[in-house]
Amino acid sequence: MSDMITADLVDLDLAAQTKEAAARSLAERMVALGRVTDLDGFLADVAAREAQMPTGLDGGIGIPHCRSEHVTEPTLAFGRPADGIDFGAPDGPADLIFLIAAPAGADDAHLTILSALARRLMDPDFTAALRAATDPAATASLISGDTAPPAAPEPAATATATAEEPPPAAPVPFRVVAVTSCPTGIAHTYMAAEALEQAGQAEGVEIVVEPQGSAGFTRLDPAVIAAADGVIFAHDVPVREKERFAGKPTVDVGVKAGINRPAELLAEVRDKAARGETTAPAGTGSPVDEAGGPGEGYGTKLRKWLMSGVSYMVPFVAAGGLLIALGFAIGGYTIDKAPSVAEHFVWTDSTSWAALLFQVGGLAFSFLVPVLAGYIAYGMADRPGLVPGFVGGSIALTINAGFLGGLAAGLIAGGTVMAIQRVKVPAALRGIMPVVVIPLISSAVVGFLMFLVVGKPIAELQKALTDWLSGLSGANAVILGVVLGLMMCFDLGGPLNKVAYAFAVGGLANPNDGSLKVMAAVMAAGMVPPLAMALATVVRGGLFNRTERENGKAAWVLGSSFITEGAIPFAAADPLRVIPSAMAGGAVTGALSMLFECTLRAPHGGIFVLPLIGNPVLYLIAILAGTAVSAALVILLKGMGGRGDGKAVEGTPATESGTAPKVPATV
Repeated sequence: MSDMITADLVDLDLAAQTKEAAARSLAERMVALGRVTDLDGFLADVAAREAQMPTGLDGGIGIPHCRSEHVTEPTLAFGRPADGIDFGAPDGPADLIFLIAAPAGADDAHLTILSALARRLMDPDFTAALRAATDPAATASLISGDTAPPAAPEPAATATATAEEPPPAAPVPFRVVAVTSCPTGIAHTYMAAEALEQAGQAEGVEIVVEPQGSAGFTRLDPAVIAAADGVIFAHDVPVREKERFAGKPTVDVGVKAGINRPAELLAEVRDKAARGETTAPAGTGSPVDEAGGPGEGYGTKLRKWLMSGVSYMVPFVAAGGLLIALGFAIGGYTIDKAPSVAEHFVWTDSTSWAALLFQVGGLAFSFLVPVLAGYIAYGMADRPGLVPGFVGGSIALTINAGFLGGLAAGLIAGGTVMAIQRVKVPAALRGIMPVVVIPLISSAVVGFLMFLVVGKPIAELQKALTDWLSGLSGANAVILGVVLGLMMCFDLGGPLNKVAYAFAVGGLANPNDGSLKVMAAVMAAGMVPPLAMALATVVRGGLFNRTERENGKAAWVLGSSFITEGAIPFAAADPLRVIPSAMAGGAVTGALSMLFECTLRAPHGGIFVLPLIGNPVLYLIAILAGTAVSAALVILLKGMGGRGDGKAVEGTPATESGTAPKVPATV
């Protein structure tokens, strides 16, 4: 590791008060050595990683890190602030700061070295030596492993046993296997593994950990898994090949829990084994069920389950909807009456090509409800939920229960599978449960409930909703536009945004004039936040730092493409000013789009599907009006309170001259 950190990359008197300023100070050292080519671009990548999950750890450690295309070689910088900096650790500020920069294509050897550092951070002798260090060169040598930390003195042994006493019989240890993983697979993955191993030694538990890091992973020996009494998953990304651990007591938590409370996890898996619980990975430990940590409410879990279905549905929406829209654009609105292209296709006829696009898009669109239902069930119960979920979603289409039916089918399927998995079965049957018994019973239960119990009432509700949308006009339409606009701009691609979008897309399954207006209003409002931020950075660039102005350039394209997330960097830096401004503009645009009776058959595409929009000129006016309102508000609010760059990188000047003073963070 000696080539990754040198004395020039060590700052034992780091003068920074915030994590952003600390990252900038250490990154500037990397730039000076030519290891980072674009300071602001690299810091944006660091901030994006930090937004996924705080990088502070118990014990006064902060490890901001990322992969970035602006990094030329794997580099590690170390800083030691006098007062400590808040990196989001439960036990308070960090006084040992490691900035890890990995190239976008870092090789396995370098990532293995970085993981070794992560494990060493769990050694109290190592961290004590870092706090006592006075020389940058010696500190770099210590971090790189060229110098070993002084070992703590061992307590004197006390001879209490006599030679005549036979040694006590060794008890059979409790055996645990564990998997750790984090989004980047560089630091938290290996620190959680080290923490679990140390806790296992302290508790007398025989534990073997499989870190699934960026450098790949070495699979545990199947014999070790078979002999294990319990399983611990400490992960923030899906565990790979999770089915290997089926049929054992399982604790499923986020990776930070593996670092911060490993002894509790061992005690929890012991308790589950003592009670005979066999919550296998193919059972209740799903990709989104328990990853949020202990005490998570069912409301939060329900949101995750629904978002799981929506996230898998969106690619079908984009592909199918745009193909349908292109079919209409080329062949006109009667293209839906064209015969099947499998029976009639003329290579030189544009109508045949339009029919091909329309029919392929229609088939992709026909998967929306089954995919929604299937992956809601998957979010609840992992892979065994897929079969009953898809079956329930297909039944929802058959009985015209539509989008609402898909939601109900997914929840019913996931709940049914989870209930079945809680039933204790003989060991001989566990192997066939995920592939035979669970799909069979759950599909039968879901089919019965959807066909004969809940399906028909939901179909009636869906019909009533469709009729209501068809009759929308005047004030009612405008009010709905305002509500949808507010939802689209409140969390900028988050759950509320996705609910509004899913509501609009669900109406396209059986399109009518009202549902097409809703789709138009939703897309128009979703374009406003990034466009408004881009406009504001042009009109009053002095209110934004250099990074935000660069983000503003990209926001023009993102907003025009209906990617609401393009405004997230601005909202993260200054949420109290940006989000209300975005919501105001979105509400104006949604209301005007509905008032102008604009329609849209494509679920995505932004200005690039303008030919497919009803009343396109008025539609553009609605978008421009909302953009102007949002931009004016954010400029006004920032102007009233100074630059107000909130959580933006500390020390970035408001003007290129660098003379503008720093201001406190907004939040």
